[in-house]
Amino acid sequence: MNGKIKLTTYLTINITLVCSLALLALALSLRVGAARKGAAQQATATTAASASPERDERLWQRALKLHRRATIVDGHNDITSPMVDEDYDLGTPSVGKFHTDIARLKQGGMTGEFFAIYVDRKYATEGGSARRAMDMIDVVYRAAERHPNDLVMANSAADVRRAKRQKRVAALMGIEGGHAIENSLYALRDFYRLGIRYMTLTHNNTNDWADACCDKPRHGGLNDFGREVVREMNRLGMLVDISHVSDETMNDVLDSSSAPVIASHSSARALANHPRNIPDDVLRRVTKNGGVILVNFYPNFIDQRAIDATRARAERLKPQLDSLREQYAADPKRLEEETNKLYAVNPVPATPLSVLIDHIDHIAKVAGVNHVGLGSDFDGIPSLPVGIEDVSKLPNITYELLRRGYSEEDVRKILGENLLRVMAEAERVARASSRSVSGEGSLQRLNETKR
Repeated sequence: MNGKIKLTTYLTINITLVCSLALLALALSLRVGAARKGAAQQATATTAASASPERDERLWQRALKLHRRATIVDGHNDITSPMVDEDYDLGTPSVGKFHTDIARLKQGGMTGEFFAIYVDRKYATEGGSARRAMDMIDVVYRAAERHPNDLVMANSAADVRRAKRQKRVAALMGIEGGHAIENSLYALRDFYRLGIRYMTLTHNNTNDWADACCDKPRHGGLNDFGREVVREMNRLGMLVDISHVSDETMNDVLDSSSAPVIASHSSARALANHPRNIPDDVLRRVTKNGGVILVNFYPNFIDQRAIDATRARAERLKPQLDSLREQYAADPKRLEEETNKLYAVNPVPATPLSVLIDHIDHIAKVAGVNHVGLGSDFDGIPSLPVGIEDVSKLPNITYELLRRGYSEEDVRKILGENLLRVMAEAERVARASSRSVSGEGSLQRLNETKR
């Protein structure tokens, strides 16, 4: 009897306990759900232009259909650096490590990708700029030769359209850093022969003929040789790129160029006050020139909140950063790794995709919808907006543009048609001005490199 009572009591207590725990779990679930809902509502309220928490499925399907049919051209991708420095093969999946591989290029609907032939500023002082550029050009050709069913080298707007029909990605190339030509128009012409179709006149460093955005000016924009570089690029059909240059250089280029210019990866300074971005007065001049501004995706170029937070973080972490620089002064790669680890545990607020679309909106309003496109800077930047974490996520941009009321025709322009129009016009200007690469080329060069 006592055993039965004990058993009954035991069962009663346990049933009561289980019921209590179930009720507690339900209450906690409801509370967490309410908290999550409140957080989502707060996030939406603080980013008024951000995407709706619930995707419109009908609009999404329309966006996917448009995206598949569109010709999509990205103006700037830095995956070439690890292709050279780490022997990275684009055919190898790299999710979580890089922003770009062949599978994700195709998943994102890419038609034409400008691979950046990026020449670090150190080569301008240490020497070897042209060799570095040649190494990077070679890895692009190597990728196309290794993966002929997926990639094809392209030199013209017509080549890009042909690649679309063939369901391959057109591999284009643009030099980033005008010091790569080592002050020689002879070298400029040879780079054109190898397939270079744009050149960023400077990187962040002022060179011997053009002032940069983020360095001490020496020429008040372009000097005489710099203007000759622009004219020779026009004659060849190589696009003049005003990303990274100073405002004075931007205006000198627009004064000198007879062909449309591009900014391969720059955004609107009116929305984010960074010297890498393009001011409104230059945007209006680009309209008259017929050029195109290709919007950079980097939060620290497009999101003023991220710019301010990053600056505050650098000040807060200055002692640790100084210590790392001293400790790894002879090991730049390790310094970068350790710095990134420090930043990872001290993150800045995430940037929503809406901020990127805001820049497209602004340029479309100031310069016109015919003068804006995409210049991602994939694999040249450490972070990206939420929703565009790698090249496979490009359909999200198409969806957001449709959601904001852009027509399908205008979305096609932004995704690639504007850049192809500019390429075709630069080619037309070149055909009208010259029928040879070297025969009518300028013989000017600077014989001494100024330090």
